[in-house]
Amino acid sequence: MDNREEKLKNIVSSLPDSPGVYQYFDENDTIIYVGKAKNLKRRVASYFNKNHDSPKTRILVGKIQNIHYIVVNSEEDALHLENSLIKKLQPRYNVMLKDDKTYPWICITNEPFPRIFQTRNVIRNGYLYFGPYSNVYLVRTMLEFIRKIYPIRSCKLLLLPESIRQNKFKVCLEYHIKNCRGGCEGYETEAEYAVHIAAAKRILKGEIDVIKDDLSTQMKEAAAKLEFEEAHRIKEKLQLIDSYQSKSVIVSPTIQDTDIFSCIEEDNMLFVNYLHVTNGSINQAYTFEMKKKLDEPKEELLGLAIVEMRERFKSFAKEIILPFYPDVEFQNILFTIPQRGDKKKLLELSEQNVRQYKADRMKQAEKLNPEQRTVRILSTMQKDLRLHSMPMHIECFDNSNIQGTSPVAACVVFKKAKPAKKDYRHFNVKTVEGPDDFASMREIVYRRYSRMIEENTQLPDLIVIDGGKGQLHAACESLHELNIYGKIPIIGIAKRLEEIYYPDDSVPLYLDKNSESLKLIQQLRDEAHRFGITFHRLKRSKNQVVSELDSVVGIGDKTKTTLLSHFKSLKRIKGATLDELILIIGKNRAEKLFTQIHK
Repeated sequence: MDNREEKLKNIVSSLPDSPGVYQYFDENDTIIYVGKAKNLKRRVASYFNKNHDSPKTRILVGKIQNIHYIVVNSEEDALHLENSLIKKLQPRYNVMLKDDKTYPWICITNEPFPRIFQTRNVIRNGYLYFGPYSNVYLVRTMLEFIRKIYPIRSCKLLLLPESIRQNKFKVCLEYHIKNCRGGCEGYETEAEYAVHIAAAKRILKGEIDVIKDDLSTQMKEAAAKLEFEEAHRIKEKLQLIDSYQSKSVIVSPTIQDTDIFSCIEEDNMLFVNYLHVTNGSINQAYTFEMKKKLDEPKEELLGLAIVEMRERFKSFAKEIILPFYPDVEFQNILFTIPQRGDKKKLLELSEQNVRQYKADRMKQAEKLNPEQRTVRILSTMQKDLRLHSMPMHIECFDNSNIQGTSPVAACVVFKKAKPAKKDYRHFNVKTVEGPDDFASMREIVYRRYSRMIEENTQLPDLIVIDGGKGQLHAACESLHELNIYGKIPIIGIAKRLEEIYYPDDSVPLYLDKNSESLKLIQQLRDEAHRFGITFHRLKRSKNQVVSELDSVVGIGDKTKTTLLSHFKSLKRIKGATLDELILIIGKNRAEKLFTQIHK
């Protein structure tokens, strides 16, 4: 045992069995990792007494030269401390929160006639701040809504009582269009103005139902006094509130101050969505991503995300709705994993948001790197079909005949999930008479791969047969005969229910209808069908033309080919004038042909 191992072993053995935060240092005495633990000794010891699957974790352990720790009272305290240290120190191997935005807030000033405005700078100067909000559009919508309901001033004048008494200010256009009551000239008192500010605060806190009740009471009182114009004006305010609520997400009035979290794992990323509900209305929504550094489990990352979001958005909700429990306990917080009802719908809404965010991010990444999409699709197919490697080269076979005539087959080739049309092949079925799809499939598969083996060409990573168990079995017989069965994965896709069949397995595999794997297999099948049908029609057309032209004396194979190349079909040849035929095949043959086909 070298000095480093002995030193670390001694540190680990002396760690307490208490919750806390541990810090790893490298040879330069730089912190490279910060972690939290319910039991410091057990957690830190796990890094050194087992083999790690993750290469990054092995590298981290190899660089540890020293360990420090901080003992706290609870695991929740450890989580908060860990989050604070990570943001401050940004250790190399810790989860990184990819976020560099400055979020908008709504500010209410501490003045005789307070102003309400949008800001991105939070200054602790006695002003009241609401937020942060996830986007500026929401802030502008709320400010516009408040100003339509209440006559709150939009000017920046410092309306001190002495200045108002000395008539230093004059009312502006906002007063004349009735958006302001003219507090600058004393037309409105501070007490009257304060009522509007108090109502605006309630709206920003999500207490819209309280505002509606107050306005309804005022409307009824005005109507009782026969003040119908005033009652109508209040009614318009209520209609504005209803319109505002219909545009916002209303969940249930029974759900009060609640946080909602959902997440999706994707390789080394965790996508997290956060929602906050107050009085049945969602007033915060934010989605972000966390980059893993050491293959941390999602339970650990979710705990970190909860702390980050609640601190960022200043949430003190006593209930958190989530899809699974994080690996940390919070004091006086109720974790809920809903199974039905409004809370379940809330969680589903959060999951919908995080899925959309993930899809958008992946689309952006794939635009910058098209190969990334290919790798993702083929990796998914490898997983779905239980293949040993990614199917970079796929070939699909399809038979085509109509009532047993002109039997043909087609082989289409996809490389890197895209059609490689130069490698497509048509086959005239030679050894089969009549409509025998199984025998036709056996022949073309044998011919395709016997030639590839003879020419020493790279064999495909996956073979797809358009058909059920019968066609698949026939194709496998040819692979057996060529001694390559088992070396190339092969599947069949049946048309009726889009089920996937494997050789020697009577139970089919059903892929999700929205699966990218199934969509790629369907694209292969449809392309093979299209390619085969096109060839089949062309062959039948040629046969028809040739058979009718055979009866014309003086018209040989070369002339038939010339006519078909120019006119494309027998119908066009029959519709051609004598002069047109003369231009193509000469006077003598044209006259013979024209006379014969118009008898």
